[in-house]
Amino acid sequence: MASTVFERNRPAESVVEHALQGTAHSVFWRDDLPAALTPDRPPLRGAHDADLVVVGGGYSGLWTALLATERMPGARIAVIEAQRVGWAASGRNGGFCEASLTHGHQNGMSRWPDEMPLLERLGHENLDAIEAAGAKYGMDFQFERTGVLSPALEQHELTWLHEMRDEAIADGDDHIVFLDQDAARAQVNSPTYLGAIWDKKEGMLHPARFAAELARVAEERGVVIFERSRVSGLDTSSDGVEVVTDGGRVRARQAVLATNVFPSLLKRNRLMTVPVYDYVLMTEPLSDAQMAEIGWQGRQGIGDMANQFHYYRLTKDNRILFGGYDAIYHYGRKVRTEYENRPQSWRRLAEHFFTTFPQLEGLRFTHQWAGAIDTSTQFTAFFGTARGGRVAYAAGFTGLGVASTRFAAEVMLDLLGGVENERTGLRMVRRRPLPFPPEPAAAIGINLTRRSLDKADHNEGRRDLLLRTLDALGLGFDS
Repeated sequence: MASTVFERNRPAESVVEHALQGTAHSVFWRDDLPAALTPDRPPLRGAHDADLVVVGGGYSGLWTALLATERMPGARIAVIEAQRVGWAASGRNGGFCEASLTHGHQNGMSRWPDEMPLLERLGHENLDAIEAAGAKYGMDFQFERTGVLSPALEQHELTWLHEMRDEAIADGDDHIVFLDQDAARAQVNSPTYLGAIWDKKEGMLHPARFAAELARVAEERGVVIFERSRVSGLDTSSDGVEVVTDGGRVRARQAVLATNVFPSLLKRNRLMTVPVYDYVLMTEPLSDAQMAEIGWQGRQGIGDMANQFHYYRLTKDNRILFGGYDAIYHYGRKVRTEYENRPQSWRRLAEHFFTTFPQLEGLRFTHQWAGAIDTSTQFTAFFGTARGGRVAYAAGFTGLGVASTRFAAEVMLDLLGGVENERTGLRMVRRRPLPFPPEPAAAIGINLTRRSLDKADHNEGRRDLLLRTLDALGLGFDS
């Protein structure tokens, strides 16, 4: 099989070792938060009453609480978080805030082609609402409407770029721009780039600040947030629901489950997602001379086009976040802290970083971390209600949920309110995807799929029988 650019142009081992020397195992985004945005909220103690209780203090739970204050003025709303606000995926992701509700145009077209014009309009409206929320609520989450660059690194990927260009032209999407090799490298000076597509409408933000600001504004509007309170039970009665923790309970008329990758409180959803671990590096701030070497004046987010892809972006102080490629599933569907420590993944990322930017030799990484992604078989979120319509849920964002969590919050509130509209009428909302199989079939299938994706990247993108079969069945696994 053919080699990839990362195998053809490996950096010297000494370059990688120098860059990783002294790197802290810590999430940069959370370390970068000012103390004012990290108040020490109390755990849940005793019995409380509410109109709405939200389980989960990440983006989807916080958006639900905040939007509920607008829909239900004066309502008593409580959020219960097992750790700290934004502790999990919401505080660890790359900060790509994209309009797609379907994990990209191609995935949506393969599943809901007749709904795609509506889904894309709703997605762009949702992204616009997130940008507007900064001014509306006085939030600073370092939002930048820079767009996202998708470079081709291998010859066969240029064919994909041309197809994307032709489709954008046919659809009249003037915000999607095709760049040949010279134009791509004029935007970001990487010797790996053969061309690129630039979607100019997408945004970037500071993930942990986003969660922290959502929590701050929700509290200012009367929402009560309990931290360090792991929910152990969900009981339903004729007049409402009760959420139980070790230290207390909240009785409410309705509940929202926004637990993302963690095991659902509903048995029906236990097989709907699997946790896939993603690994990330963050550099020290680049000097002006280093920035001049790589260009990147447009500050776009970047995600290459391979099956095992990398994503990278600039921070406000010109650090480079570099993540992706490895997507590791551990037998048993568990979410465990020890899975976050994988030196071989960080070393591989460091090698790929210096293949991408050899002119930055000598740069060090200050932070390395990992987190679990809630992967669904349809590559994007699914929705529903339970317990006689008193409980709503959304999960399965599959790594592209920063923006779509707001859409999910709207959907969950619609479902609880019995609202019929464009959102709740979507087949993507009304139909559940296929579940993942139980073990050991899940581990066998996922790891065989990862192997096939890697093989495709080494074989001019050609998908083998396993991948073609999964495509035909509408099953997916995000690399």
